[in-house]
Amino acid sequence: MRKVIVSMNVTLDGFMAGPDCELDWHFVYWNDEMAEAAARQLSKADTILLGRITYRAMALYWPYQTTNLSFARQDIAFADMMNNYKKVVFSRTLTHLGWQNSRLVKGGLKKEIRRLKEEKGKNIIVFGSGSIVSALIKSDLIDEYQLWVHPVLLGKGKPLFKNSKNKIQLNLFHQEAFSSGVTVFFYKPSSMTVYVK
Repeated sequence: MRKVIVSMNVTLDGFMAGPDCELDWHFVYWNDEMAEAAARQLSKADTILLGRITYRAMALYWPYQTTNLSFARQDIAFADMMNNYKKVVFSRTLTHLGWQNSRLVKGGLKKEIRRLKEEKGKNIIVFGSGSIVSALIKSDLIDEYQLWVHPVLLGKGKPLFKNSKNKIQLNLFHQEAFSSGVTVFFYKPSSMTVYVK
């Protein structure tokens, strides 16, 4: 069965974005070794789950990067994967998707994710999309968390784990630290078998 993986940039105080969805705190820490690690993680998936807001932002950015001469060459492989992978977009208000390989799902997230997990293929990954993450947590459909913790405190913003009323025990099974001060922590819900690397 395919795994659903949440890969998220977060601050030390638990925010995935600033109050107005700002990500400037994240970009200042990004470096080549993080780009390589992100590409390695993404290469183990073939499907990306997105909500409306994240889809709109990414659809305006990624399709143009492979031909952008100022785009970092080491990130080209990541851009290719973002553009060529299947993207499943959950939205009740969007009517048209222009980004290649995108499919719109109007409702029934739980049923759709269970169907996707049963399909043949690589992992399913979620970038951003806090509302999707909240729904997946509520439905107990996340198999792994990859939390890219940045050494910054925002004080306010969009929390990653909002509206989560259930206690979820996570087991750390791997971590990777970068020279920028960012550490990515790999967790699995405690009900799953954990293999320490």
